Amino acid sequence: MKKEMIQVENLSKRYKLGTIGTGTLSHDLNGWWRRIRKQEDSFHNAGERILPAARGEYIWSLKEINFSVNQGEVFGVIGKNGAGKSTLLRIMSGITKPTTGAIRLGGRVASLLEVGTGFHPELTGRENVFLNGAILGMSKAEITRKFDEIIDFSGVKRYIDTPVKRYSSGMYVRLAFAVSAHLEPEILIVDEVLAVGDAEFQQKCLGKMKDVAFNHGRTILFVSHNIAAIKQLCSKAVLMEQGLQKAVGPVSDILEIYQAKPTDLFAGKRGDIPGNLPAYFTDWKLEGLHLTDYHSCYSRDNCTFSFGLWVQEYLQNCEVRMTIRYEGETLVVYASSMDNSGSKFSFLPGFYRVRFSFLLPVKQGSYHVEVGVLSLNKLLDSWASGTPLHVLDNYESHLSGALLKPETRFSIEEAIVEESITS
Repeated sequence: MKKEMIQVENLSKRYKLGTIGTGTLSHDLNGWWRRIRKQEDSFHNAGERILPAARGEYIWSLKEINFSVNQGEVFGVIGKNGAGKSTLLRIMSGITKPTTGAIRLGGRVASLLEVGTGFHPELTGRENVFLNGAILGMSKAEITRKFDEIIDFSGVKRYIDTPVKRYSSGMYVRLAFAVSAHLEPEILIVDEVLAVGDAEFQQKCLGKMKDVAFNHGRTILFVSHNIAAIKQLCSKAVLMEQGLQKAVGPVSDILEIYQAKPTDLFAGKRGDIPGNLPAYFTDWKLEGLHLTDYHSCYSRDNCTFSFGLWVQEYLQNCEVRMTIRYEGETLVVYASSMDNSGSKFSFLPGFYRVRFSFLLPVKQGSYHVEVGVLSLNKLLDSWASGTPLHVLDNYESHLSGALLKPETRFSIEEAIVEESITS
């Protein structure tokens, strides 16, 4: 019988919304006494509406989560943005404590939650490798034995004696993952941070995770919006929604439940608008084609994919990415605004249409469209539309759905809000 490496029992996490305090004890006591007497708080601005959250409303980020993971398993955590996935991983990594419940871990834990986690920016790559190994409880001799293998996998050998504060986000992720995967923790926790890396490195990481789990008996907790990666790696998974555990079991069953959820409106409109995010997508459509359907094209058409994007605050160092998957699994197209020597850009608050244009030489079939926006290398919104792209047969193409890297052109402009979006 395999050993249970992770046990999560009735795990819950509660946060308090609104103002925690005024800054001084006397002001806090004065405000409390006025609220008891149903008087206006003198420390609020005149005419300011006091929302319920400002009076101490609580929100449950996680509520009664239960599952276990055996040694050598790759366990997937699935859910939309705001489902509680990152909170769960932060509790498991020891970054924050649960409100109720408990987590029992059967070994050393290495976490890869965001770019630069566990790295000291002033230290070199070499020094950070030894620092991370020491944190995991490894001796200097153990780390030295693995050092060359770590550097070869990361591909940053030339810069290993450079302070990591001068690394790009991709170099950060390469080295961080190499350290976590090679320093032999019993439990490896991986969040969506791999989305920062390029497609080739992502495949390399997936292969390494499969190797350390199946051939070395380590346990991996893997969070991803990439359904193909979840299906490829994981044997079991948990589906989360708004902090609740909706289902747990074999990954094929969980993915069937997840993909059957009605998350979008018809005709490319988004059904679950996440209005609390700094930026979010609202819709997608094809432009410039002589078709009555805005979500169909012919094989080998030159396609322009247009996405509506609401930006609610000033954002800098932004990047937009899109993927197209055949039947929701095989990655066919990966495109980025950084392609063809593109550079990162800033957004002012407003509504925009962002566009990708490229030749689409794929066979007839149904394809799933996903788009994401990043700022300062942090994923702000990722939307997998429920409206598929239908590619019609023009009897010219015999290509199967396979990975493509087409030459793309990216453009952006501030747009007038369409009435159908706000209705």
